[in-house]
Amino acid sequence: MNVHHLELFYYVARHGGISEAVRNIPYGIQQPAVSGQIIQLEEFLGTPLFQRRPFALTPAGKELFDYIEPFFSRLNVVATKLQGGTAHHIRIGASEIVLRDHLPELVQNVRKKFPKLKITLRESHQPQLEAWLERGEIDLAVTLVNGKTPAGLHSQTLVKLPLVLLVPKESPLKSASELWKRDRIDESLICLAPNEIVCREFQTQLAKLGVDWFPSIEVSSLNLIAAYVKNGYGIGLSVEVPGVPFPPEVRAIALPEFPAMTVGAMWRGKATPLAQAFVDELAKRAKQLN
Repeated sequence: MNVHHLELFYYVARHGGISEAVRNIPYGIQQPAVSGQIIQLEEFLGTPLFQRRPFALTPAGKELFDYIEPFFSRLNVVATKLQGGTAHHIRIGASEIVLRDHLPELVQNVRKKFPKLKITLRESHQPQLEAWLERGEIDLAVTLVNGKTPAGLHSQTLVKLPLVLLVPKESPLKSASELWKRDRIDESLICLAPNEIVCREFQTQLAKLGVDWFPSIEVSSLNLIAAYVKNGYGIGLSVEVPGVPFPPEVRAIALPEFPAMTVGAMWRGKATPLAQAFVDELAKRAKQLN
C-alpha cells in the first residue's frame, strides 16, 4: 500500500473532501493529482472510501481513517519532540492588512529567536479563523474578538479600532447623525459578510438608534470596501487602522456612539514558545500603534 496515498486520504477524510484537503495539505499539490491518487488507493483496496457529493466516509473509509489518524495526526508532535521540544513551524491566520502591513517585521524579529522558523500564512476573517483554530488547522490567529472566547481558545487583546463610515471625498455628508435623521437611507451600504463582528455590532447599534440600513454589497476585505466606495457604489463600513491610511479619494466619518472593535491574538490550548513569541511581538507592535 502506498503510504503517500494514505497521507492524502487522511487529509481528505479529515477536511471533508478533496478541495478542502488541497487547501490544508502543508505542501503544494493540485486537486487532480490528489483525486487521481485517491482513486489508485481505492482500486488497490477494491472498495470506495468515501461518497463524493455530499461527502461522507463509507464504512471501509471510516475503518481506514480510524486506523491511520493516530499516526498522521501526531507527526507534528513527534517532530517537535525530536527538535528538542521547540516547534519551528507555525501556521498563522489573519486579515490581509495584518499579513501584508504588520507581520513581515514581526517574522524577522521572531526569527532571531527561532532561526529555523517555518511559517504558513492564511488570509481570512474572524468566523473562519476561529473555525480553523478549533479544528487545529492554524496555531495562531490575529482577529477581531467579541465577548467570551469560545471554549478551548485563549486570547489576548492587542488594540481597539474605531468603526468608521467611508464616503467619497466629494460627498456632502459631514456626520453620521445626518444619516440617522433621515426617514430612509438611499445609499447602498458596503460591508463585510453579515456574520462578521463588525457588521453584527453595527447592526446592533443601528437597531438601538431605530435605524434600518442593511447591506447592499457584501465584500471579502476592508480594501474592497474602500475600493467600491472610491468608485461611487455607496457608503462603506470599515475600521480605522493606525498607520494604514484610506485611499485619498475616500473620506472617513467617525462613529463615536458605536463601540470600538477589539483586535486580539487567539490560540488553542497552551501556547507553544513559538506562538508566545509571536504574541509578544504582536503586543509590542500594537503598543507602537496606539
